[in-house]
Amino acid sequence: MKDLTPAPGDLSAIEIASADELSSLQLERMRWSLNHAYANSSFYQAQFKQHGVHPDDLKCLEDLARFPFTTKQDLRANYPFNMFAVSKSQLRRIHASSGTTGKPTVVGYTQKDLDVWAEVVGRSITAAGGRAGDMIHNAYGYGLFTGGLGIHDGAERMDCIVVPVSGGMTERQVTLITDFKPQIITVTPSYMLSVLDEFNARGIDPRDTSLNVGIFGAEPWTNSMRQEIEQAFDMHAVDIYGLSEVIGPGVSMECVESKDGLHIWEDHFYPEIIDPETGEVLPDGEQGELVFTSLSKEAMPIIRYRTRDLTRLLPGTARSMRRMEKVTGRSDDMIILRGVNVFPTQVEEQLLKCKDLSPHFQIELTRDDRLDVMTVHVESTIEGAASDRRQASAAELAAHIKNVIGVSSKINVSEPGKVERSLGKARRVIDHRPEHNG
Repeated sequence: MKDLTPAPGDLSAIEIASADELSSLQLERMRWSLNHAYANSSFYQAQFKQHGVHPDDLKCLEDLARFPFTTKQDLRANYPFNMFAVSKSQLRRIHASSGTTGKPTVVGYTQKDLDVWAEVVGRSITAAGGRAGDMIHNAYGYGLFTGGLGIHDGAERMDCIVVPVSGGMTERQVTLITDFKPQIITVTPSYMLSVLDEFNARGIDPRDTSLNVGIFGAEPWTNSMRQEIEQAFDMHAVDIYGLSEVIGPGVSMECVESKDGLHIWEDHFYPEIIDPETGEVLPDGEQGELVFTSLSKEAMPIIRYRTRDLTRLLPGTARSMRRMEKVTGRSDDMIILRGVNVFPTQVEEQLLKCKDLSPHFQIELTRDDRLDVMTVHVESTIEGAASDRRQASAAELAAHIKNVIGVSSKINVSEPGKVERSLGKARRVIDHRPEHNG
């Protein structure tokens, strides 16, 4: 693999700032963010008052623990625009992600927000080994999903050439990689394996491509998958992390020279690790739930947002900012399937539309030929139902799930009483996939 270690001059001053310099900037920006949220968001003003806190109570960074958490449920309850802290005339873009109720989680951006987003994504691409003039094959989805446009703007900010191919049409992906000769590919890791299969099907050695680095995100992936991709393509594979509620891709990034966790861009996003049960802030090094506070967002400031992702914070290495380990799981029941967020309650909603199927169900997650597969085990309401009627019910549910949730699934329809019951909390998800931390 090519040595892509950035030269000292490639790093911005903040990436190598001292701990005192960084914490001083964080405190200044955190005070601004809390005041901005309190003054311009009716949601946050009510939340702060309910919990008996005021932005002036923040005397040091540790005082952030006195402020209330924000959850995804809060964003849904304030759909579509009640979380915003600016007027619509100041907005320049709106993105959204799916939720459990059918209503998306909506986020907005001012021009300054878009500039900051492009800055941190550009910084991330540099950390991955990218340079001005590199061609980036961007296979993340475009549209309301933040992946495609987020990477696109950051790449253009650092004067890269962007091929906005988006996702799907694997044969075309391989043709464009072969013909255009990009240095970087950005895509979900599971789909990169499909691209690899297409290379092999065509008899093209993927090690002969121009690709030097792959920037992979939007779903958990293992270190064993990293090794497989790196060996297959003779390129570096690095992890990028983000979520639309905080900004999108580019919240943190793995550095190509270390590959030892993702450096968080702490000048814009302040991390905490909490006990998911008690909400208590945990010291660096202990595993818990990741929480973020935005330090510079205008359109939709986010205060102590519970990501539900489980990880831990570690000291900086290639950069002075702290690292987060690869996400090892979630503290809620959300499934990430091929880059799409899926909740059991979403499946339940679609199941209830099928009159020949009972509400009892269980989701089984497996990995088939290196791609994640979701099988939904359900019951017919009709004892001894004919196989063609069961097949029709299975096709109906699969279509609902595909059309509403956006993922393909296998449906197994059994006789009444065959799906596992529970006297307590139902075990809705059985995950047979390899551990996410490799």
